[in-house]
Amino acid sequence: MPASHEIAATPNTVHWGVFDASLPAVTEIESGDTVTLHTVSGGPDILPPEGFEILPDHLVIHREVEPAQAGHIMTGPVAIRGAKPGDMLEVRIQDVSLRQDWGWNRIRPLTGTLPEDFHEVTLTHIPLDKARMTGRMPWGVDLPLAPFFGVMGVAPPPEWGRITSIIPRAHGGNLDIKALGAGATLYLPVFNDGALFSAGDGHAVQGDGEVDGTAIETCLSGTFQLILHKNAGISMPRAETATHYLTTGIDPSLDAAAKQALREMINLIQEKANLSREEAYMLCSLAGDMHVSQTVNVHKGIHVMLAKSALHGEA
Repeated sequence: MPASHEIAATPNTVHWGVFDASLPAVTEIESGDTVTLHTVSGGPDILPPEGFEILPDHLVIHREVEPAQAGHIMTGPVAIRGAKPGDMLEVRIQDVSLRQDWGWNRIRPLTGTLPEDFHEVTLTHIPLDKARMTGRMPWGVDLPLAPFFGVMGVAPPPEWGRITSIIPRAHGGNLDIKALGAGATLYLPVFNDGALFSAGDGHAVQGDGEVDGTAIETCLSGTFQLILHKNAGISMPRAETATHYLTTGIDPSLDAAAKQALREMINLIQEKANLSREEAYMLCSLAGDMHVSQTVNVHKGIHVMLAKSALHGEA
């Protein structure tokens, strides 16, 4: 019977700023087990003034963990027993919940989609109402929240060495796809024994593009069921929701990312239905929607979403 595990955010269970195949697993689980990861988000420079709840584990991590480089604080990695390179990890996102009553957004010089237009640091603390699931904006509007993890990924190929958590790649990482909330499923290629799954970069809400470089960043807890598929390797992260299939493209060029995401969707359609490549391409043009995931993480993201009903008919 599948087991349930829970991992707190502590100096011994987080890694800051990097993905690295040499990082030791904080725990090992069986395929099909469920794990709840508690996460924190942001360094000491983003903490709010008095009046907001600051999690004790957040402060302990600030005191005791040295960032490997600038980037995200992630909880993990979690090893899945029996995972080998060439396998695929299915990540069923069962629950995503807020851990605190505030989030933050920051504009920084030389970053974001319009670095030439914004030259001052602007840090905004946003009160979060966990009961109503809204964020109170500075101009008085309550923005509905839709929490998800900006970063979910496995360890990269060993030959890549230590890589920044900021740039998404084939291992996943900083995908920033807002459709990947509770109820969605993410599929990741496996590059190492154990797969080594981590999550972090909690977002209370984000628009497609994440144009100023940050969402409403906050501390989240996530519950994931991790299922191993042997010898079912994929080349890029994929996902699905209750209603849609989703494929990704990641590249410094937005045009190249779009082509990659589209080719991945054509491949997915052919795997799931007896369509020719031309028919799959046509279906993408008629029923596929191309979204900009983010434009701010050096490698830009595009994801294509196709309604399952367009491929299989109405259920």
